[in-house]
Amino acid sequence: MLLKKKSLKSIVKNIVTLNPYTDKKYIFKNDIFKPLNKYSYNTSNFITSYISNKDLISTTIHLSRNIPNEDIADILEIKAYEELGLDQAIDYIISSTEVENVGEEREFQIFVAQPEILGELYLPIKKQTKYIDLIIPAPLLYKALYKREILQDNKTHCFIYFTMDETFVTFYSNGEFIYSKSIEFSLNQIYDKYCELVGEKIDEKEFFSILEAEGLKIANSEYQQNFMKIFSEVFITLNDIVVYAKRAFQLKTVDHMFIGSVNGSIIGLDEYSENYLGLQSADLNFNYNVNNNEWYTDQLQSLMLLNTLDYMEDEESVINLTIFPRAPSFMKRASGQFIVATFAAILLGLAPPLGYLAVSYINDAKIHVLTNENNKLTEEFNKYKKILGAKKKEIAALDKNIVNVSKIYSGKTKTLRAIYDKKVNYRLKSETFHTIANDLSKFDVHVDTMFSKNDILWLSLVSSDDRKLTELIKYISDTHFDELKQIDIELIKKDPEGSYYKGLLKVELK
Repeated sequence: MLLKKKSLKSIVKNIVTLNPYTDKKYIFKNDIFKPLNKYSYNTSNFITSYISNKDLISTTIHLSRNIPNEDIADILEIKAYEELGLDQAIDYIISSTEVENVGEEREFQIFVAQPEILGELYLPIKKQTKYIDLIIPAPLLYKALYKREILQDNKTHCFIYFTMDETFVTFYSNGEFIYSKSIEFSLNQIYDKYCELVGEKIDEKEFFSILEAEGLKIANSEYQQNFMKIFSEVFITLNDIVVYAKRAFQLKTVDHMFIGSVNGSIIGLDEYSENYLGLQSADLNFNYNVNNNEWYTDQLQSLMLLNTLDYMEDEESVINLTIFPRAPSFMKRASGQFIVATFAAILLGLAPPLGYLAVSYINDAKIHVLTNENNKLTEEFNKYKKILGAKKKEIAALDKNIVNVSKIYSGKTKTLRAIYDKKVNYRLKSETFHTIANDLSKFDVHVDTMFSKNDILWLSLVSSDDRKLTELIKYISDTHFDELKQIDIELIKKDPEGSYYKGLLKVELK
């Protein structure tokens, strides 16, 4: 399906960025961007992630400028299925962004993801967070560098990023994404190739520790030679991609190449790149003016943060492939509206009993006041011996009043209980008979005789067809199952003196 971007409805306090491939997560809170220990459900968190280039399908589609804007989304979806040869049986997640140009046709970049892949990556996370607001295609993460003028948007740049499971190359020209490709040299694959070269299994932790700490400038000559062999293969592949990109997208040159990895910069790789490709190269490690005490933060985490800030300012500026949006506000959910309506109906139904209950509470309050007054008079008894007789009469009158009020209260309480019992618990037999009569009429079944005792009803039924009797019983059982304890027909037989069928139906109400 072609996703339509939704406006952010609520103001969030924190931004959580997560990498589903490494399970590392960060939180931006109080202007500090730091690692997050565990996921939790918190509606004040805006949750952002990305999907890797290898899990994406992308293309560029051109459309006539005469096509109305309201038809663009549907046409792009149809074109995506046609041009990418997508399986018509799968409902892909498709999102697009328009590239500004002055040509005769409008140009759109299309990004496609399979829901199965998104589910495999994010469902375990979604069980804990309940929603994921934003999922960005990895090649588009660099867009924020141009929006925030960290990089000049009048040049052509190539970004190379090594992760544990993928290495992808991305090209931007004049601040716009133009091309991206994954290559078979992830960090795990580089480790495997190194083990093949030396003919033995090297300790993985030691290998990556050396690669991060010393890179291509390692003092150990054996390590250095093997690293050079592996990265020469990497740059042969990169050179082919650069040549293709320049030819396919009519690029005069690549002004700068940025190289980074999920574990930090690989020392000496930028110099190796300049010598091998002849392109000015640097580490992919930008200063985003975010407070963080870590020696290195995965650049994709930082880029997710910048893109989220852009998305919160303008949702149309960032492509979103999420299929796990946060739930709408309570009053906009069908369940919320149902609950509110139900409570309103309950309050209306309880209004009369609540009125009587209020009167009861008033009486209780009066009794409480009178009791306190009686206690005070008792305490004053010893102090006012001279007026003892008068006070005794007053107390007697008060006690009499209390008895009267108590009797009134007791009577009203009994009345309330009787009213409640009749309103809530009493079942109108006339209503039951009326319901059964309607059901009999629907199936053209007549009653010969009827007898009821307590909650059990016997009906002698007459019909021209025995199937009508069975259909009637099935209908009553299916329709009124929550009102019945038992329904049974003991005998269906044909009248020997006529063409009618008779049956004795027993219905036991709950």
